[in-house]
Amino acid sequence: MTAPADYTYDHDEARRHLSQADPVLARIIAGSRPVRASAHEDLYLALLKAVVSQQISTRAAAAIWRKLEGLFKPDGYPEPNVLVLLTDEELRAAGISKQKAGYLRAIAEFNLAGQLDHAHLAQLPEDAFTQHLTQIKGVGRWTAQMLQMFALDQPDVFAEGDLGVQNAMRRHYGLQETGRALLRRMTELAEPWRPYRSLACKYLWQSLDNTPES
Repeated sequence: MTAPADYTYDHDEARRHLSQADPVLARIIAGSRPVRASAHEDLYLALLKAVVSQQISTRAAAAIWRKLEGLFKPDGYPEPNVLVLLTDEELRAAGISKQKAGYLRAIAEFNLAGQLDHAHLAQLPEDAFTQHLTQIKGVGRWTAQMLQMFALDQPDVFAEGDLGVQNAMRRHYGLQETGRALLRRMTELAEPWRPYRSLACKYLWQSLDNTPES
């Protein structure tokens, strides 16, 4: 179990640690633009965006999100008390599938119930955080990890099940394994990255000019 972490960690210190711990990462970091801190307070909004982005490209997700914002006048913010009342047909007009429409409404209901309190969730260990969020229909471990890594900017989350991380590690480390053997090997390689595995993942994604993939 990962301990709760302060999400305002020093990214420069983290880059130095990763570069010293792993020559492959050192090369990736040296050839990349710096990854900046991304923490923000609105976990509800971050969770909606994560679900919209599931299993589609970054460009498609951005286009759908813009259409979704258009349903919420005047400022485009998807107020949960409004979102829960939108029909599948209204959300489909923005490019949201029927399945995801249900997920978005479930997130809005969860928020209205007071279950997305930033101060509380930011202090939870990784397993407890995941268990809490996966009560929401359509939210799995990958989505919970994305919130920890991006919305909370927590330092030591390793998204070994993410296709982008897998593809990057296959490329840069010459990995030939598949399935569980691949996940075990990735986890072994990531051990020296502690306590900054989140930043390592972000550089791996950036090395492919990629974004997280479920």
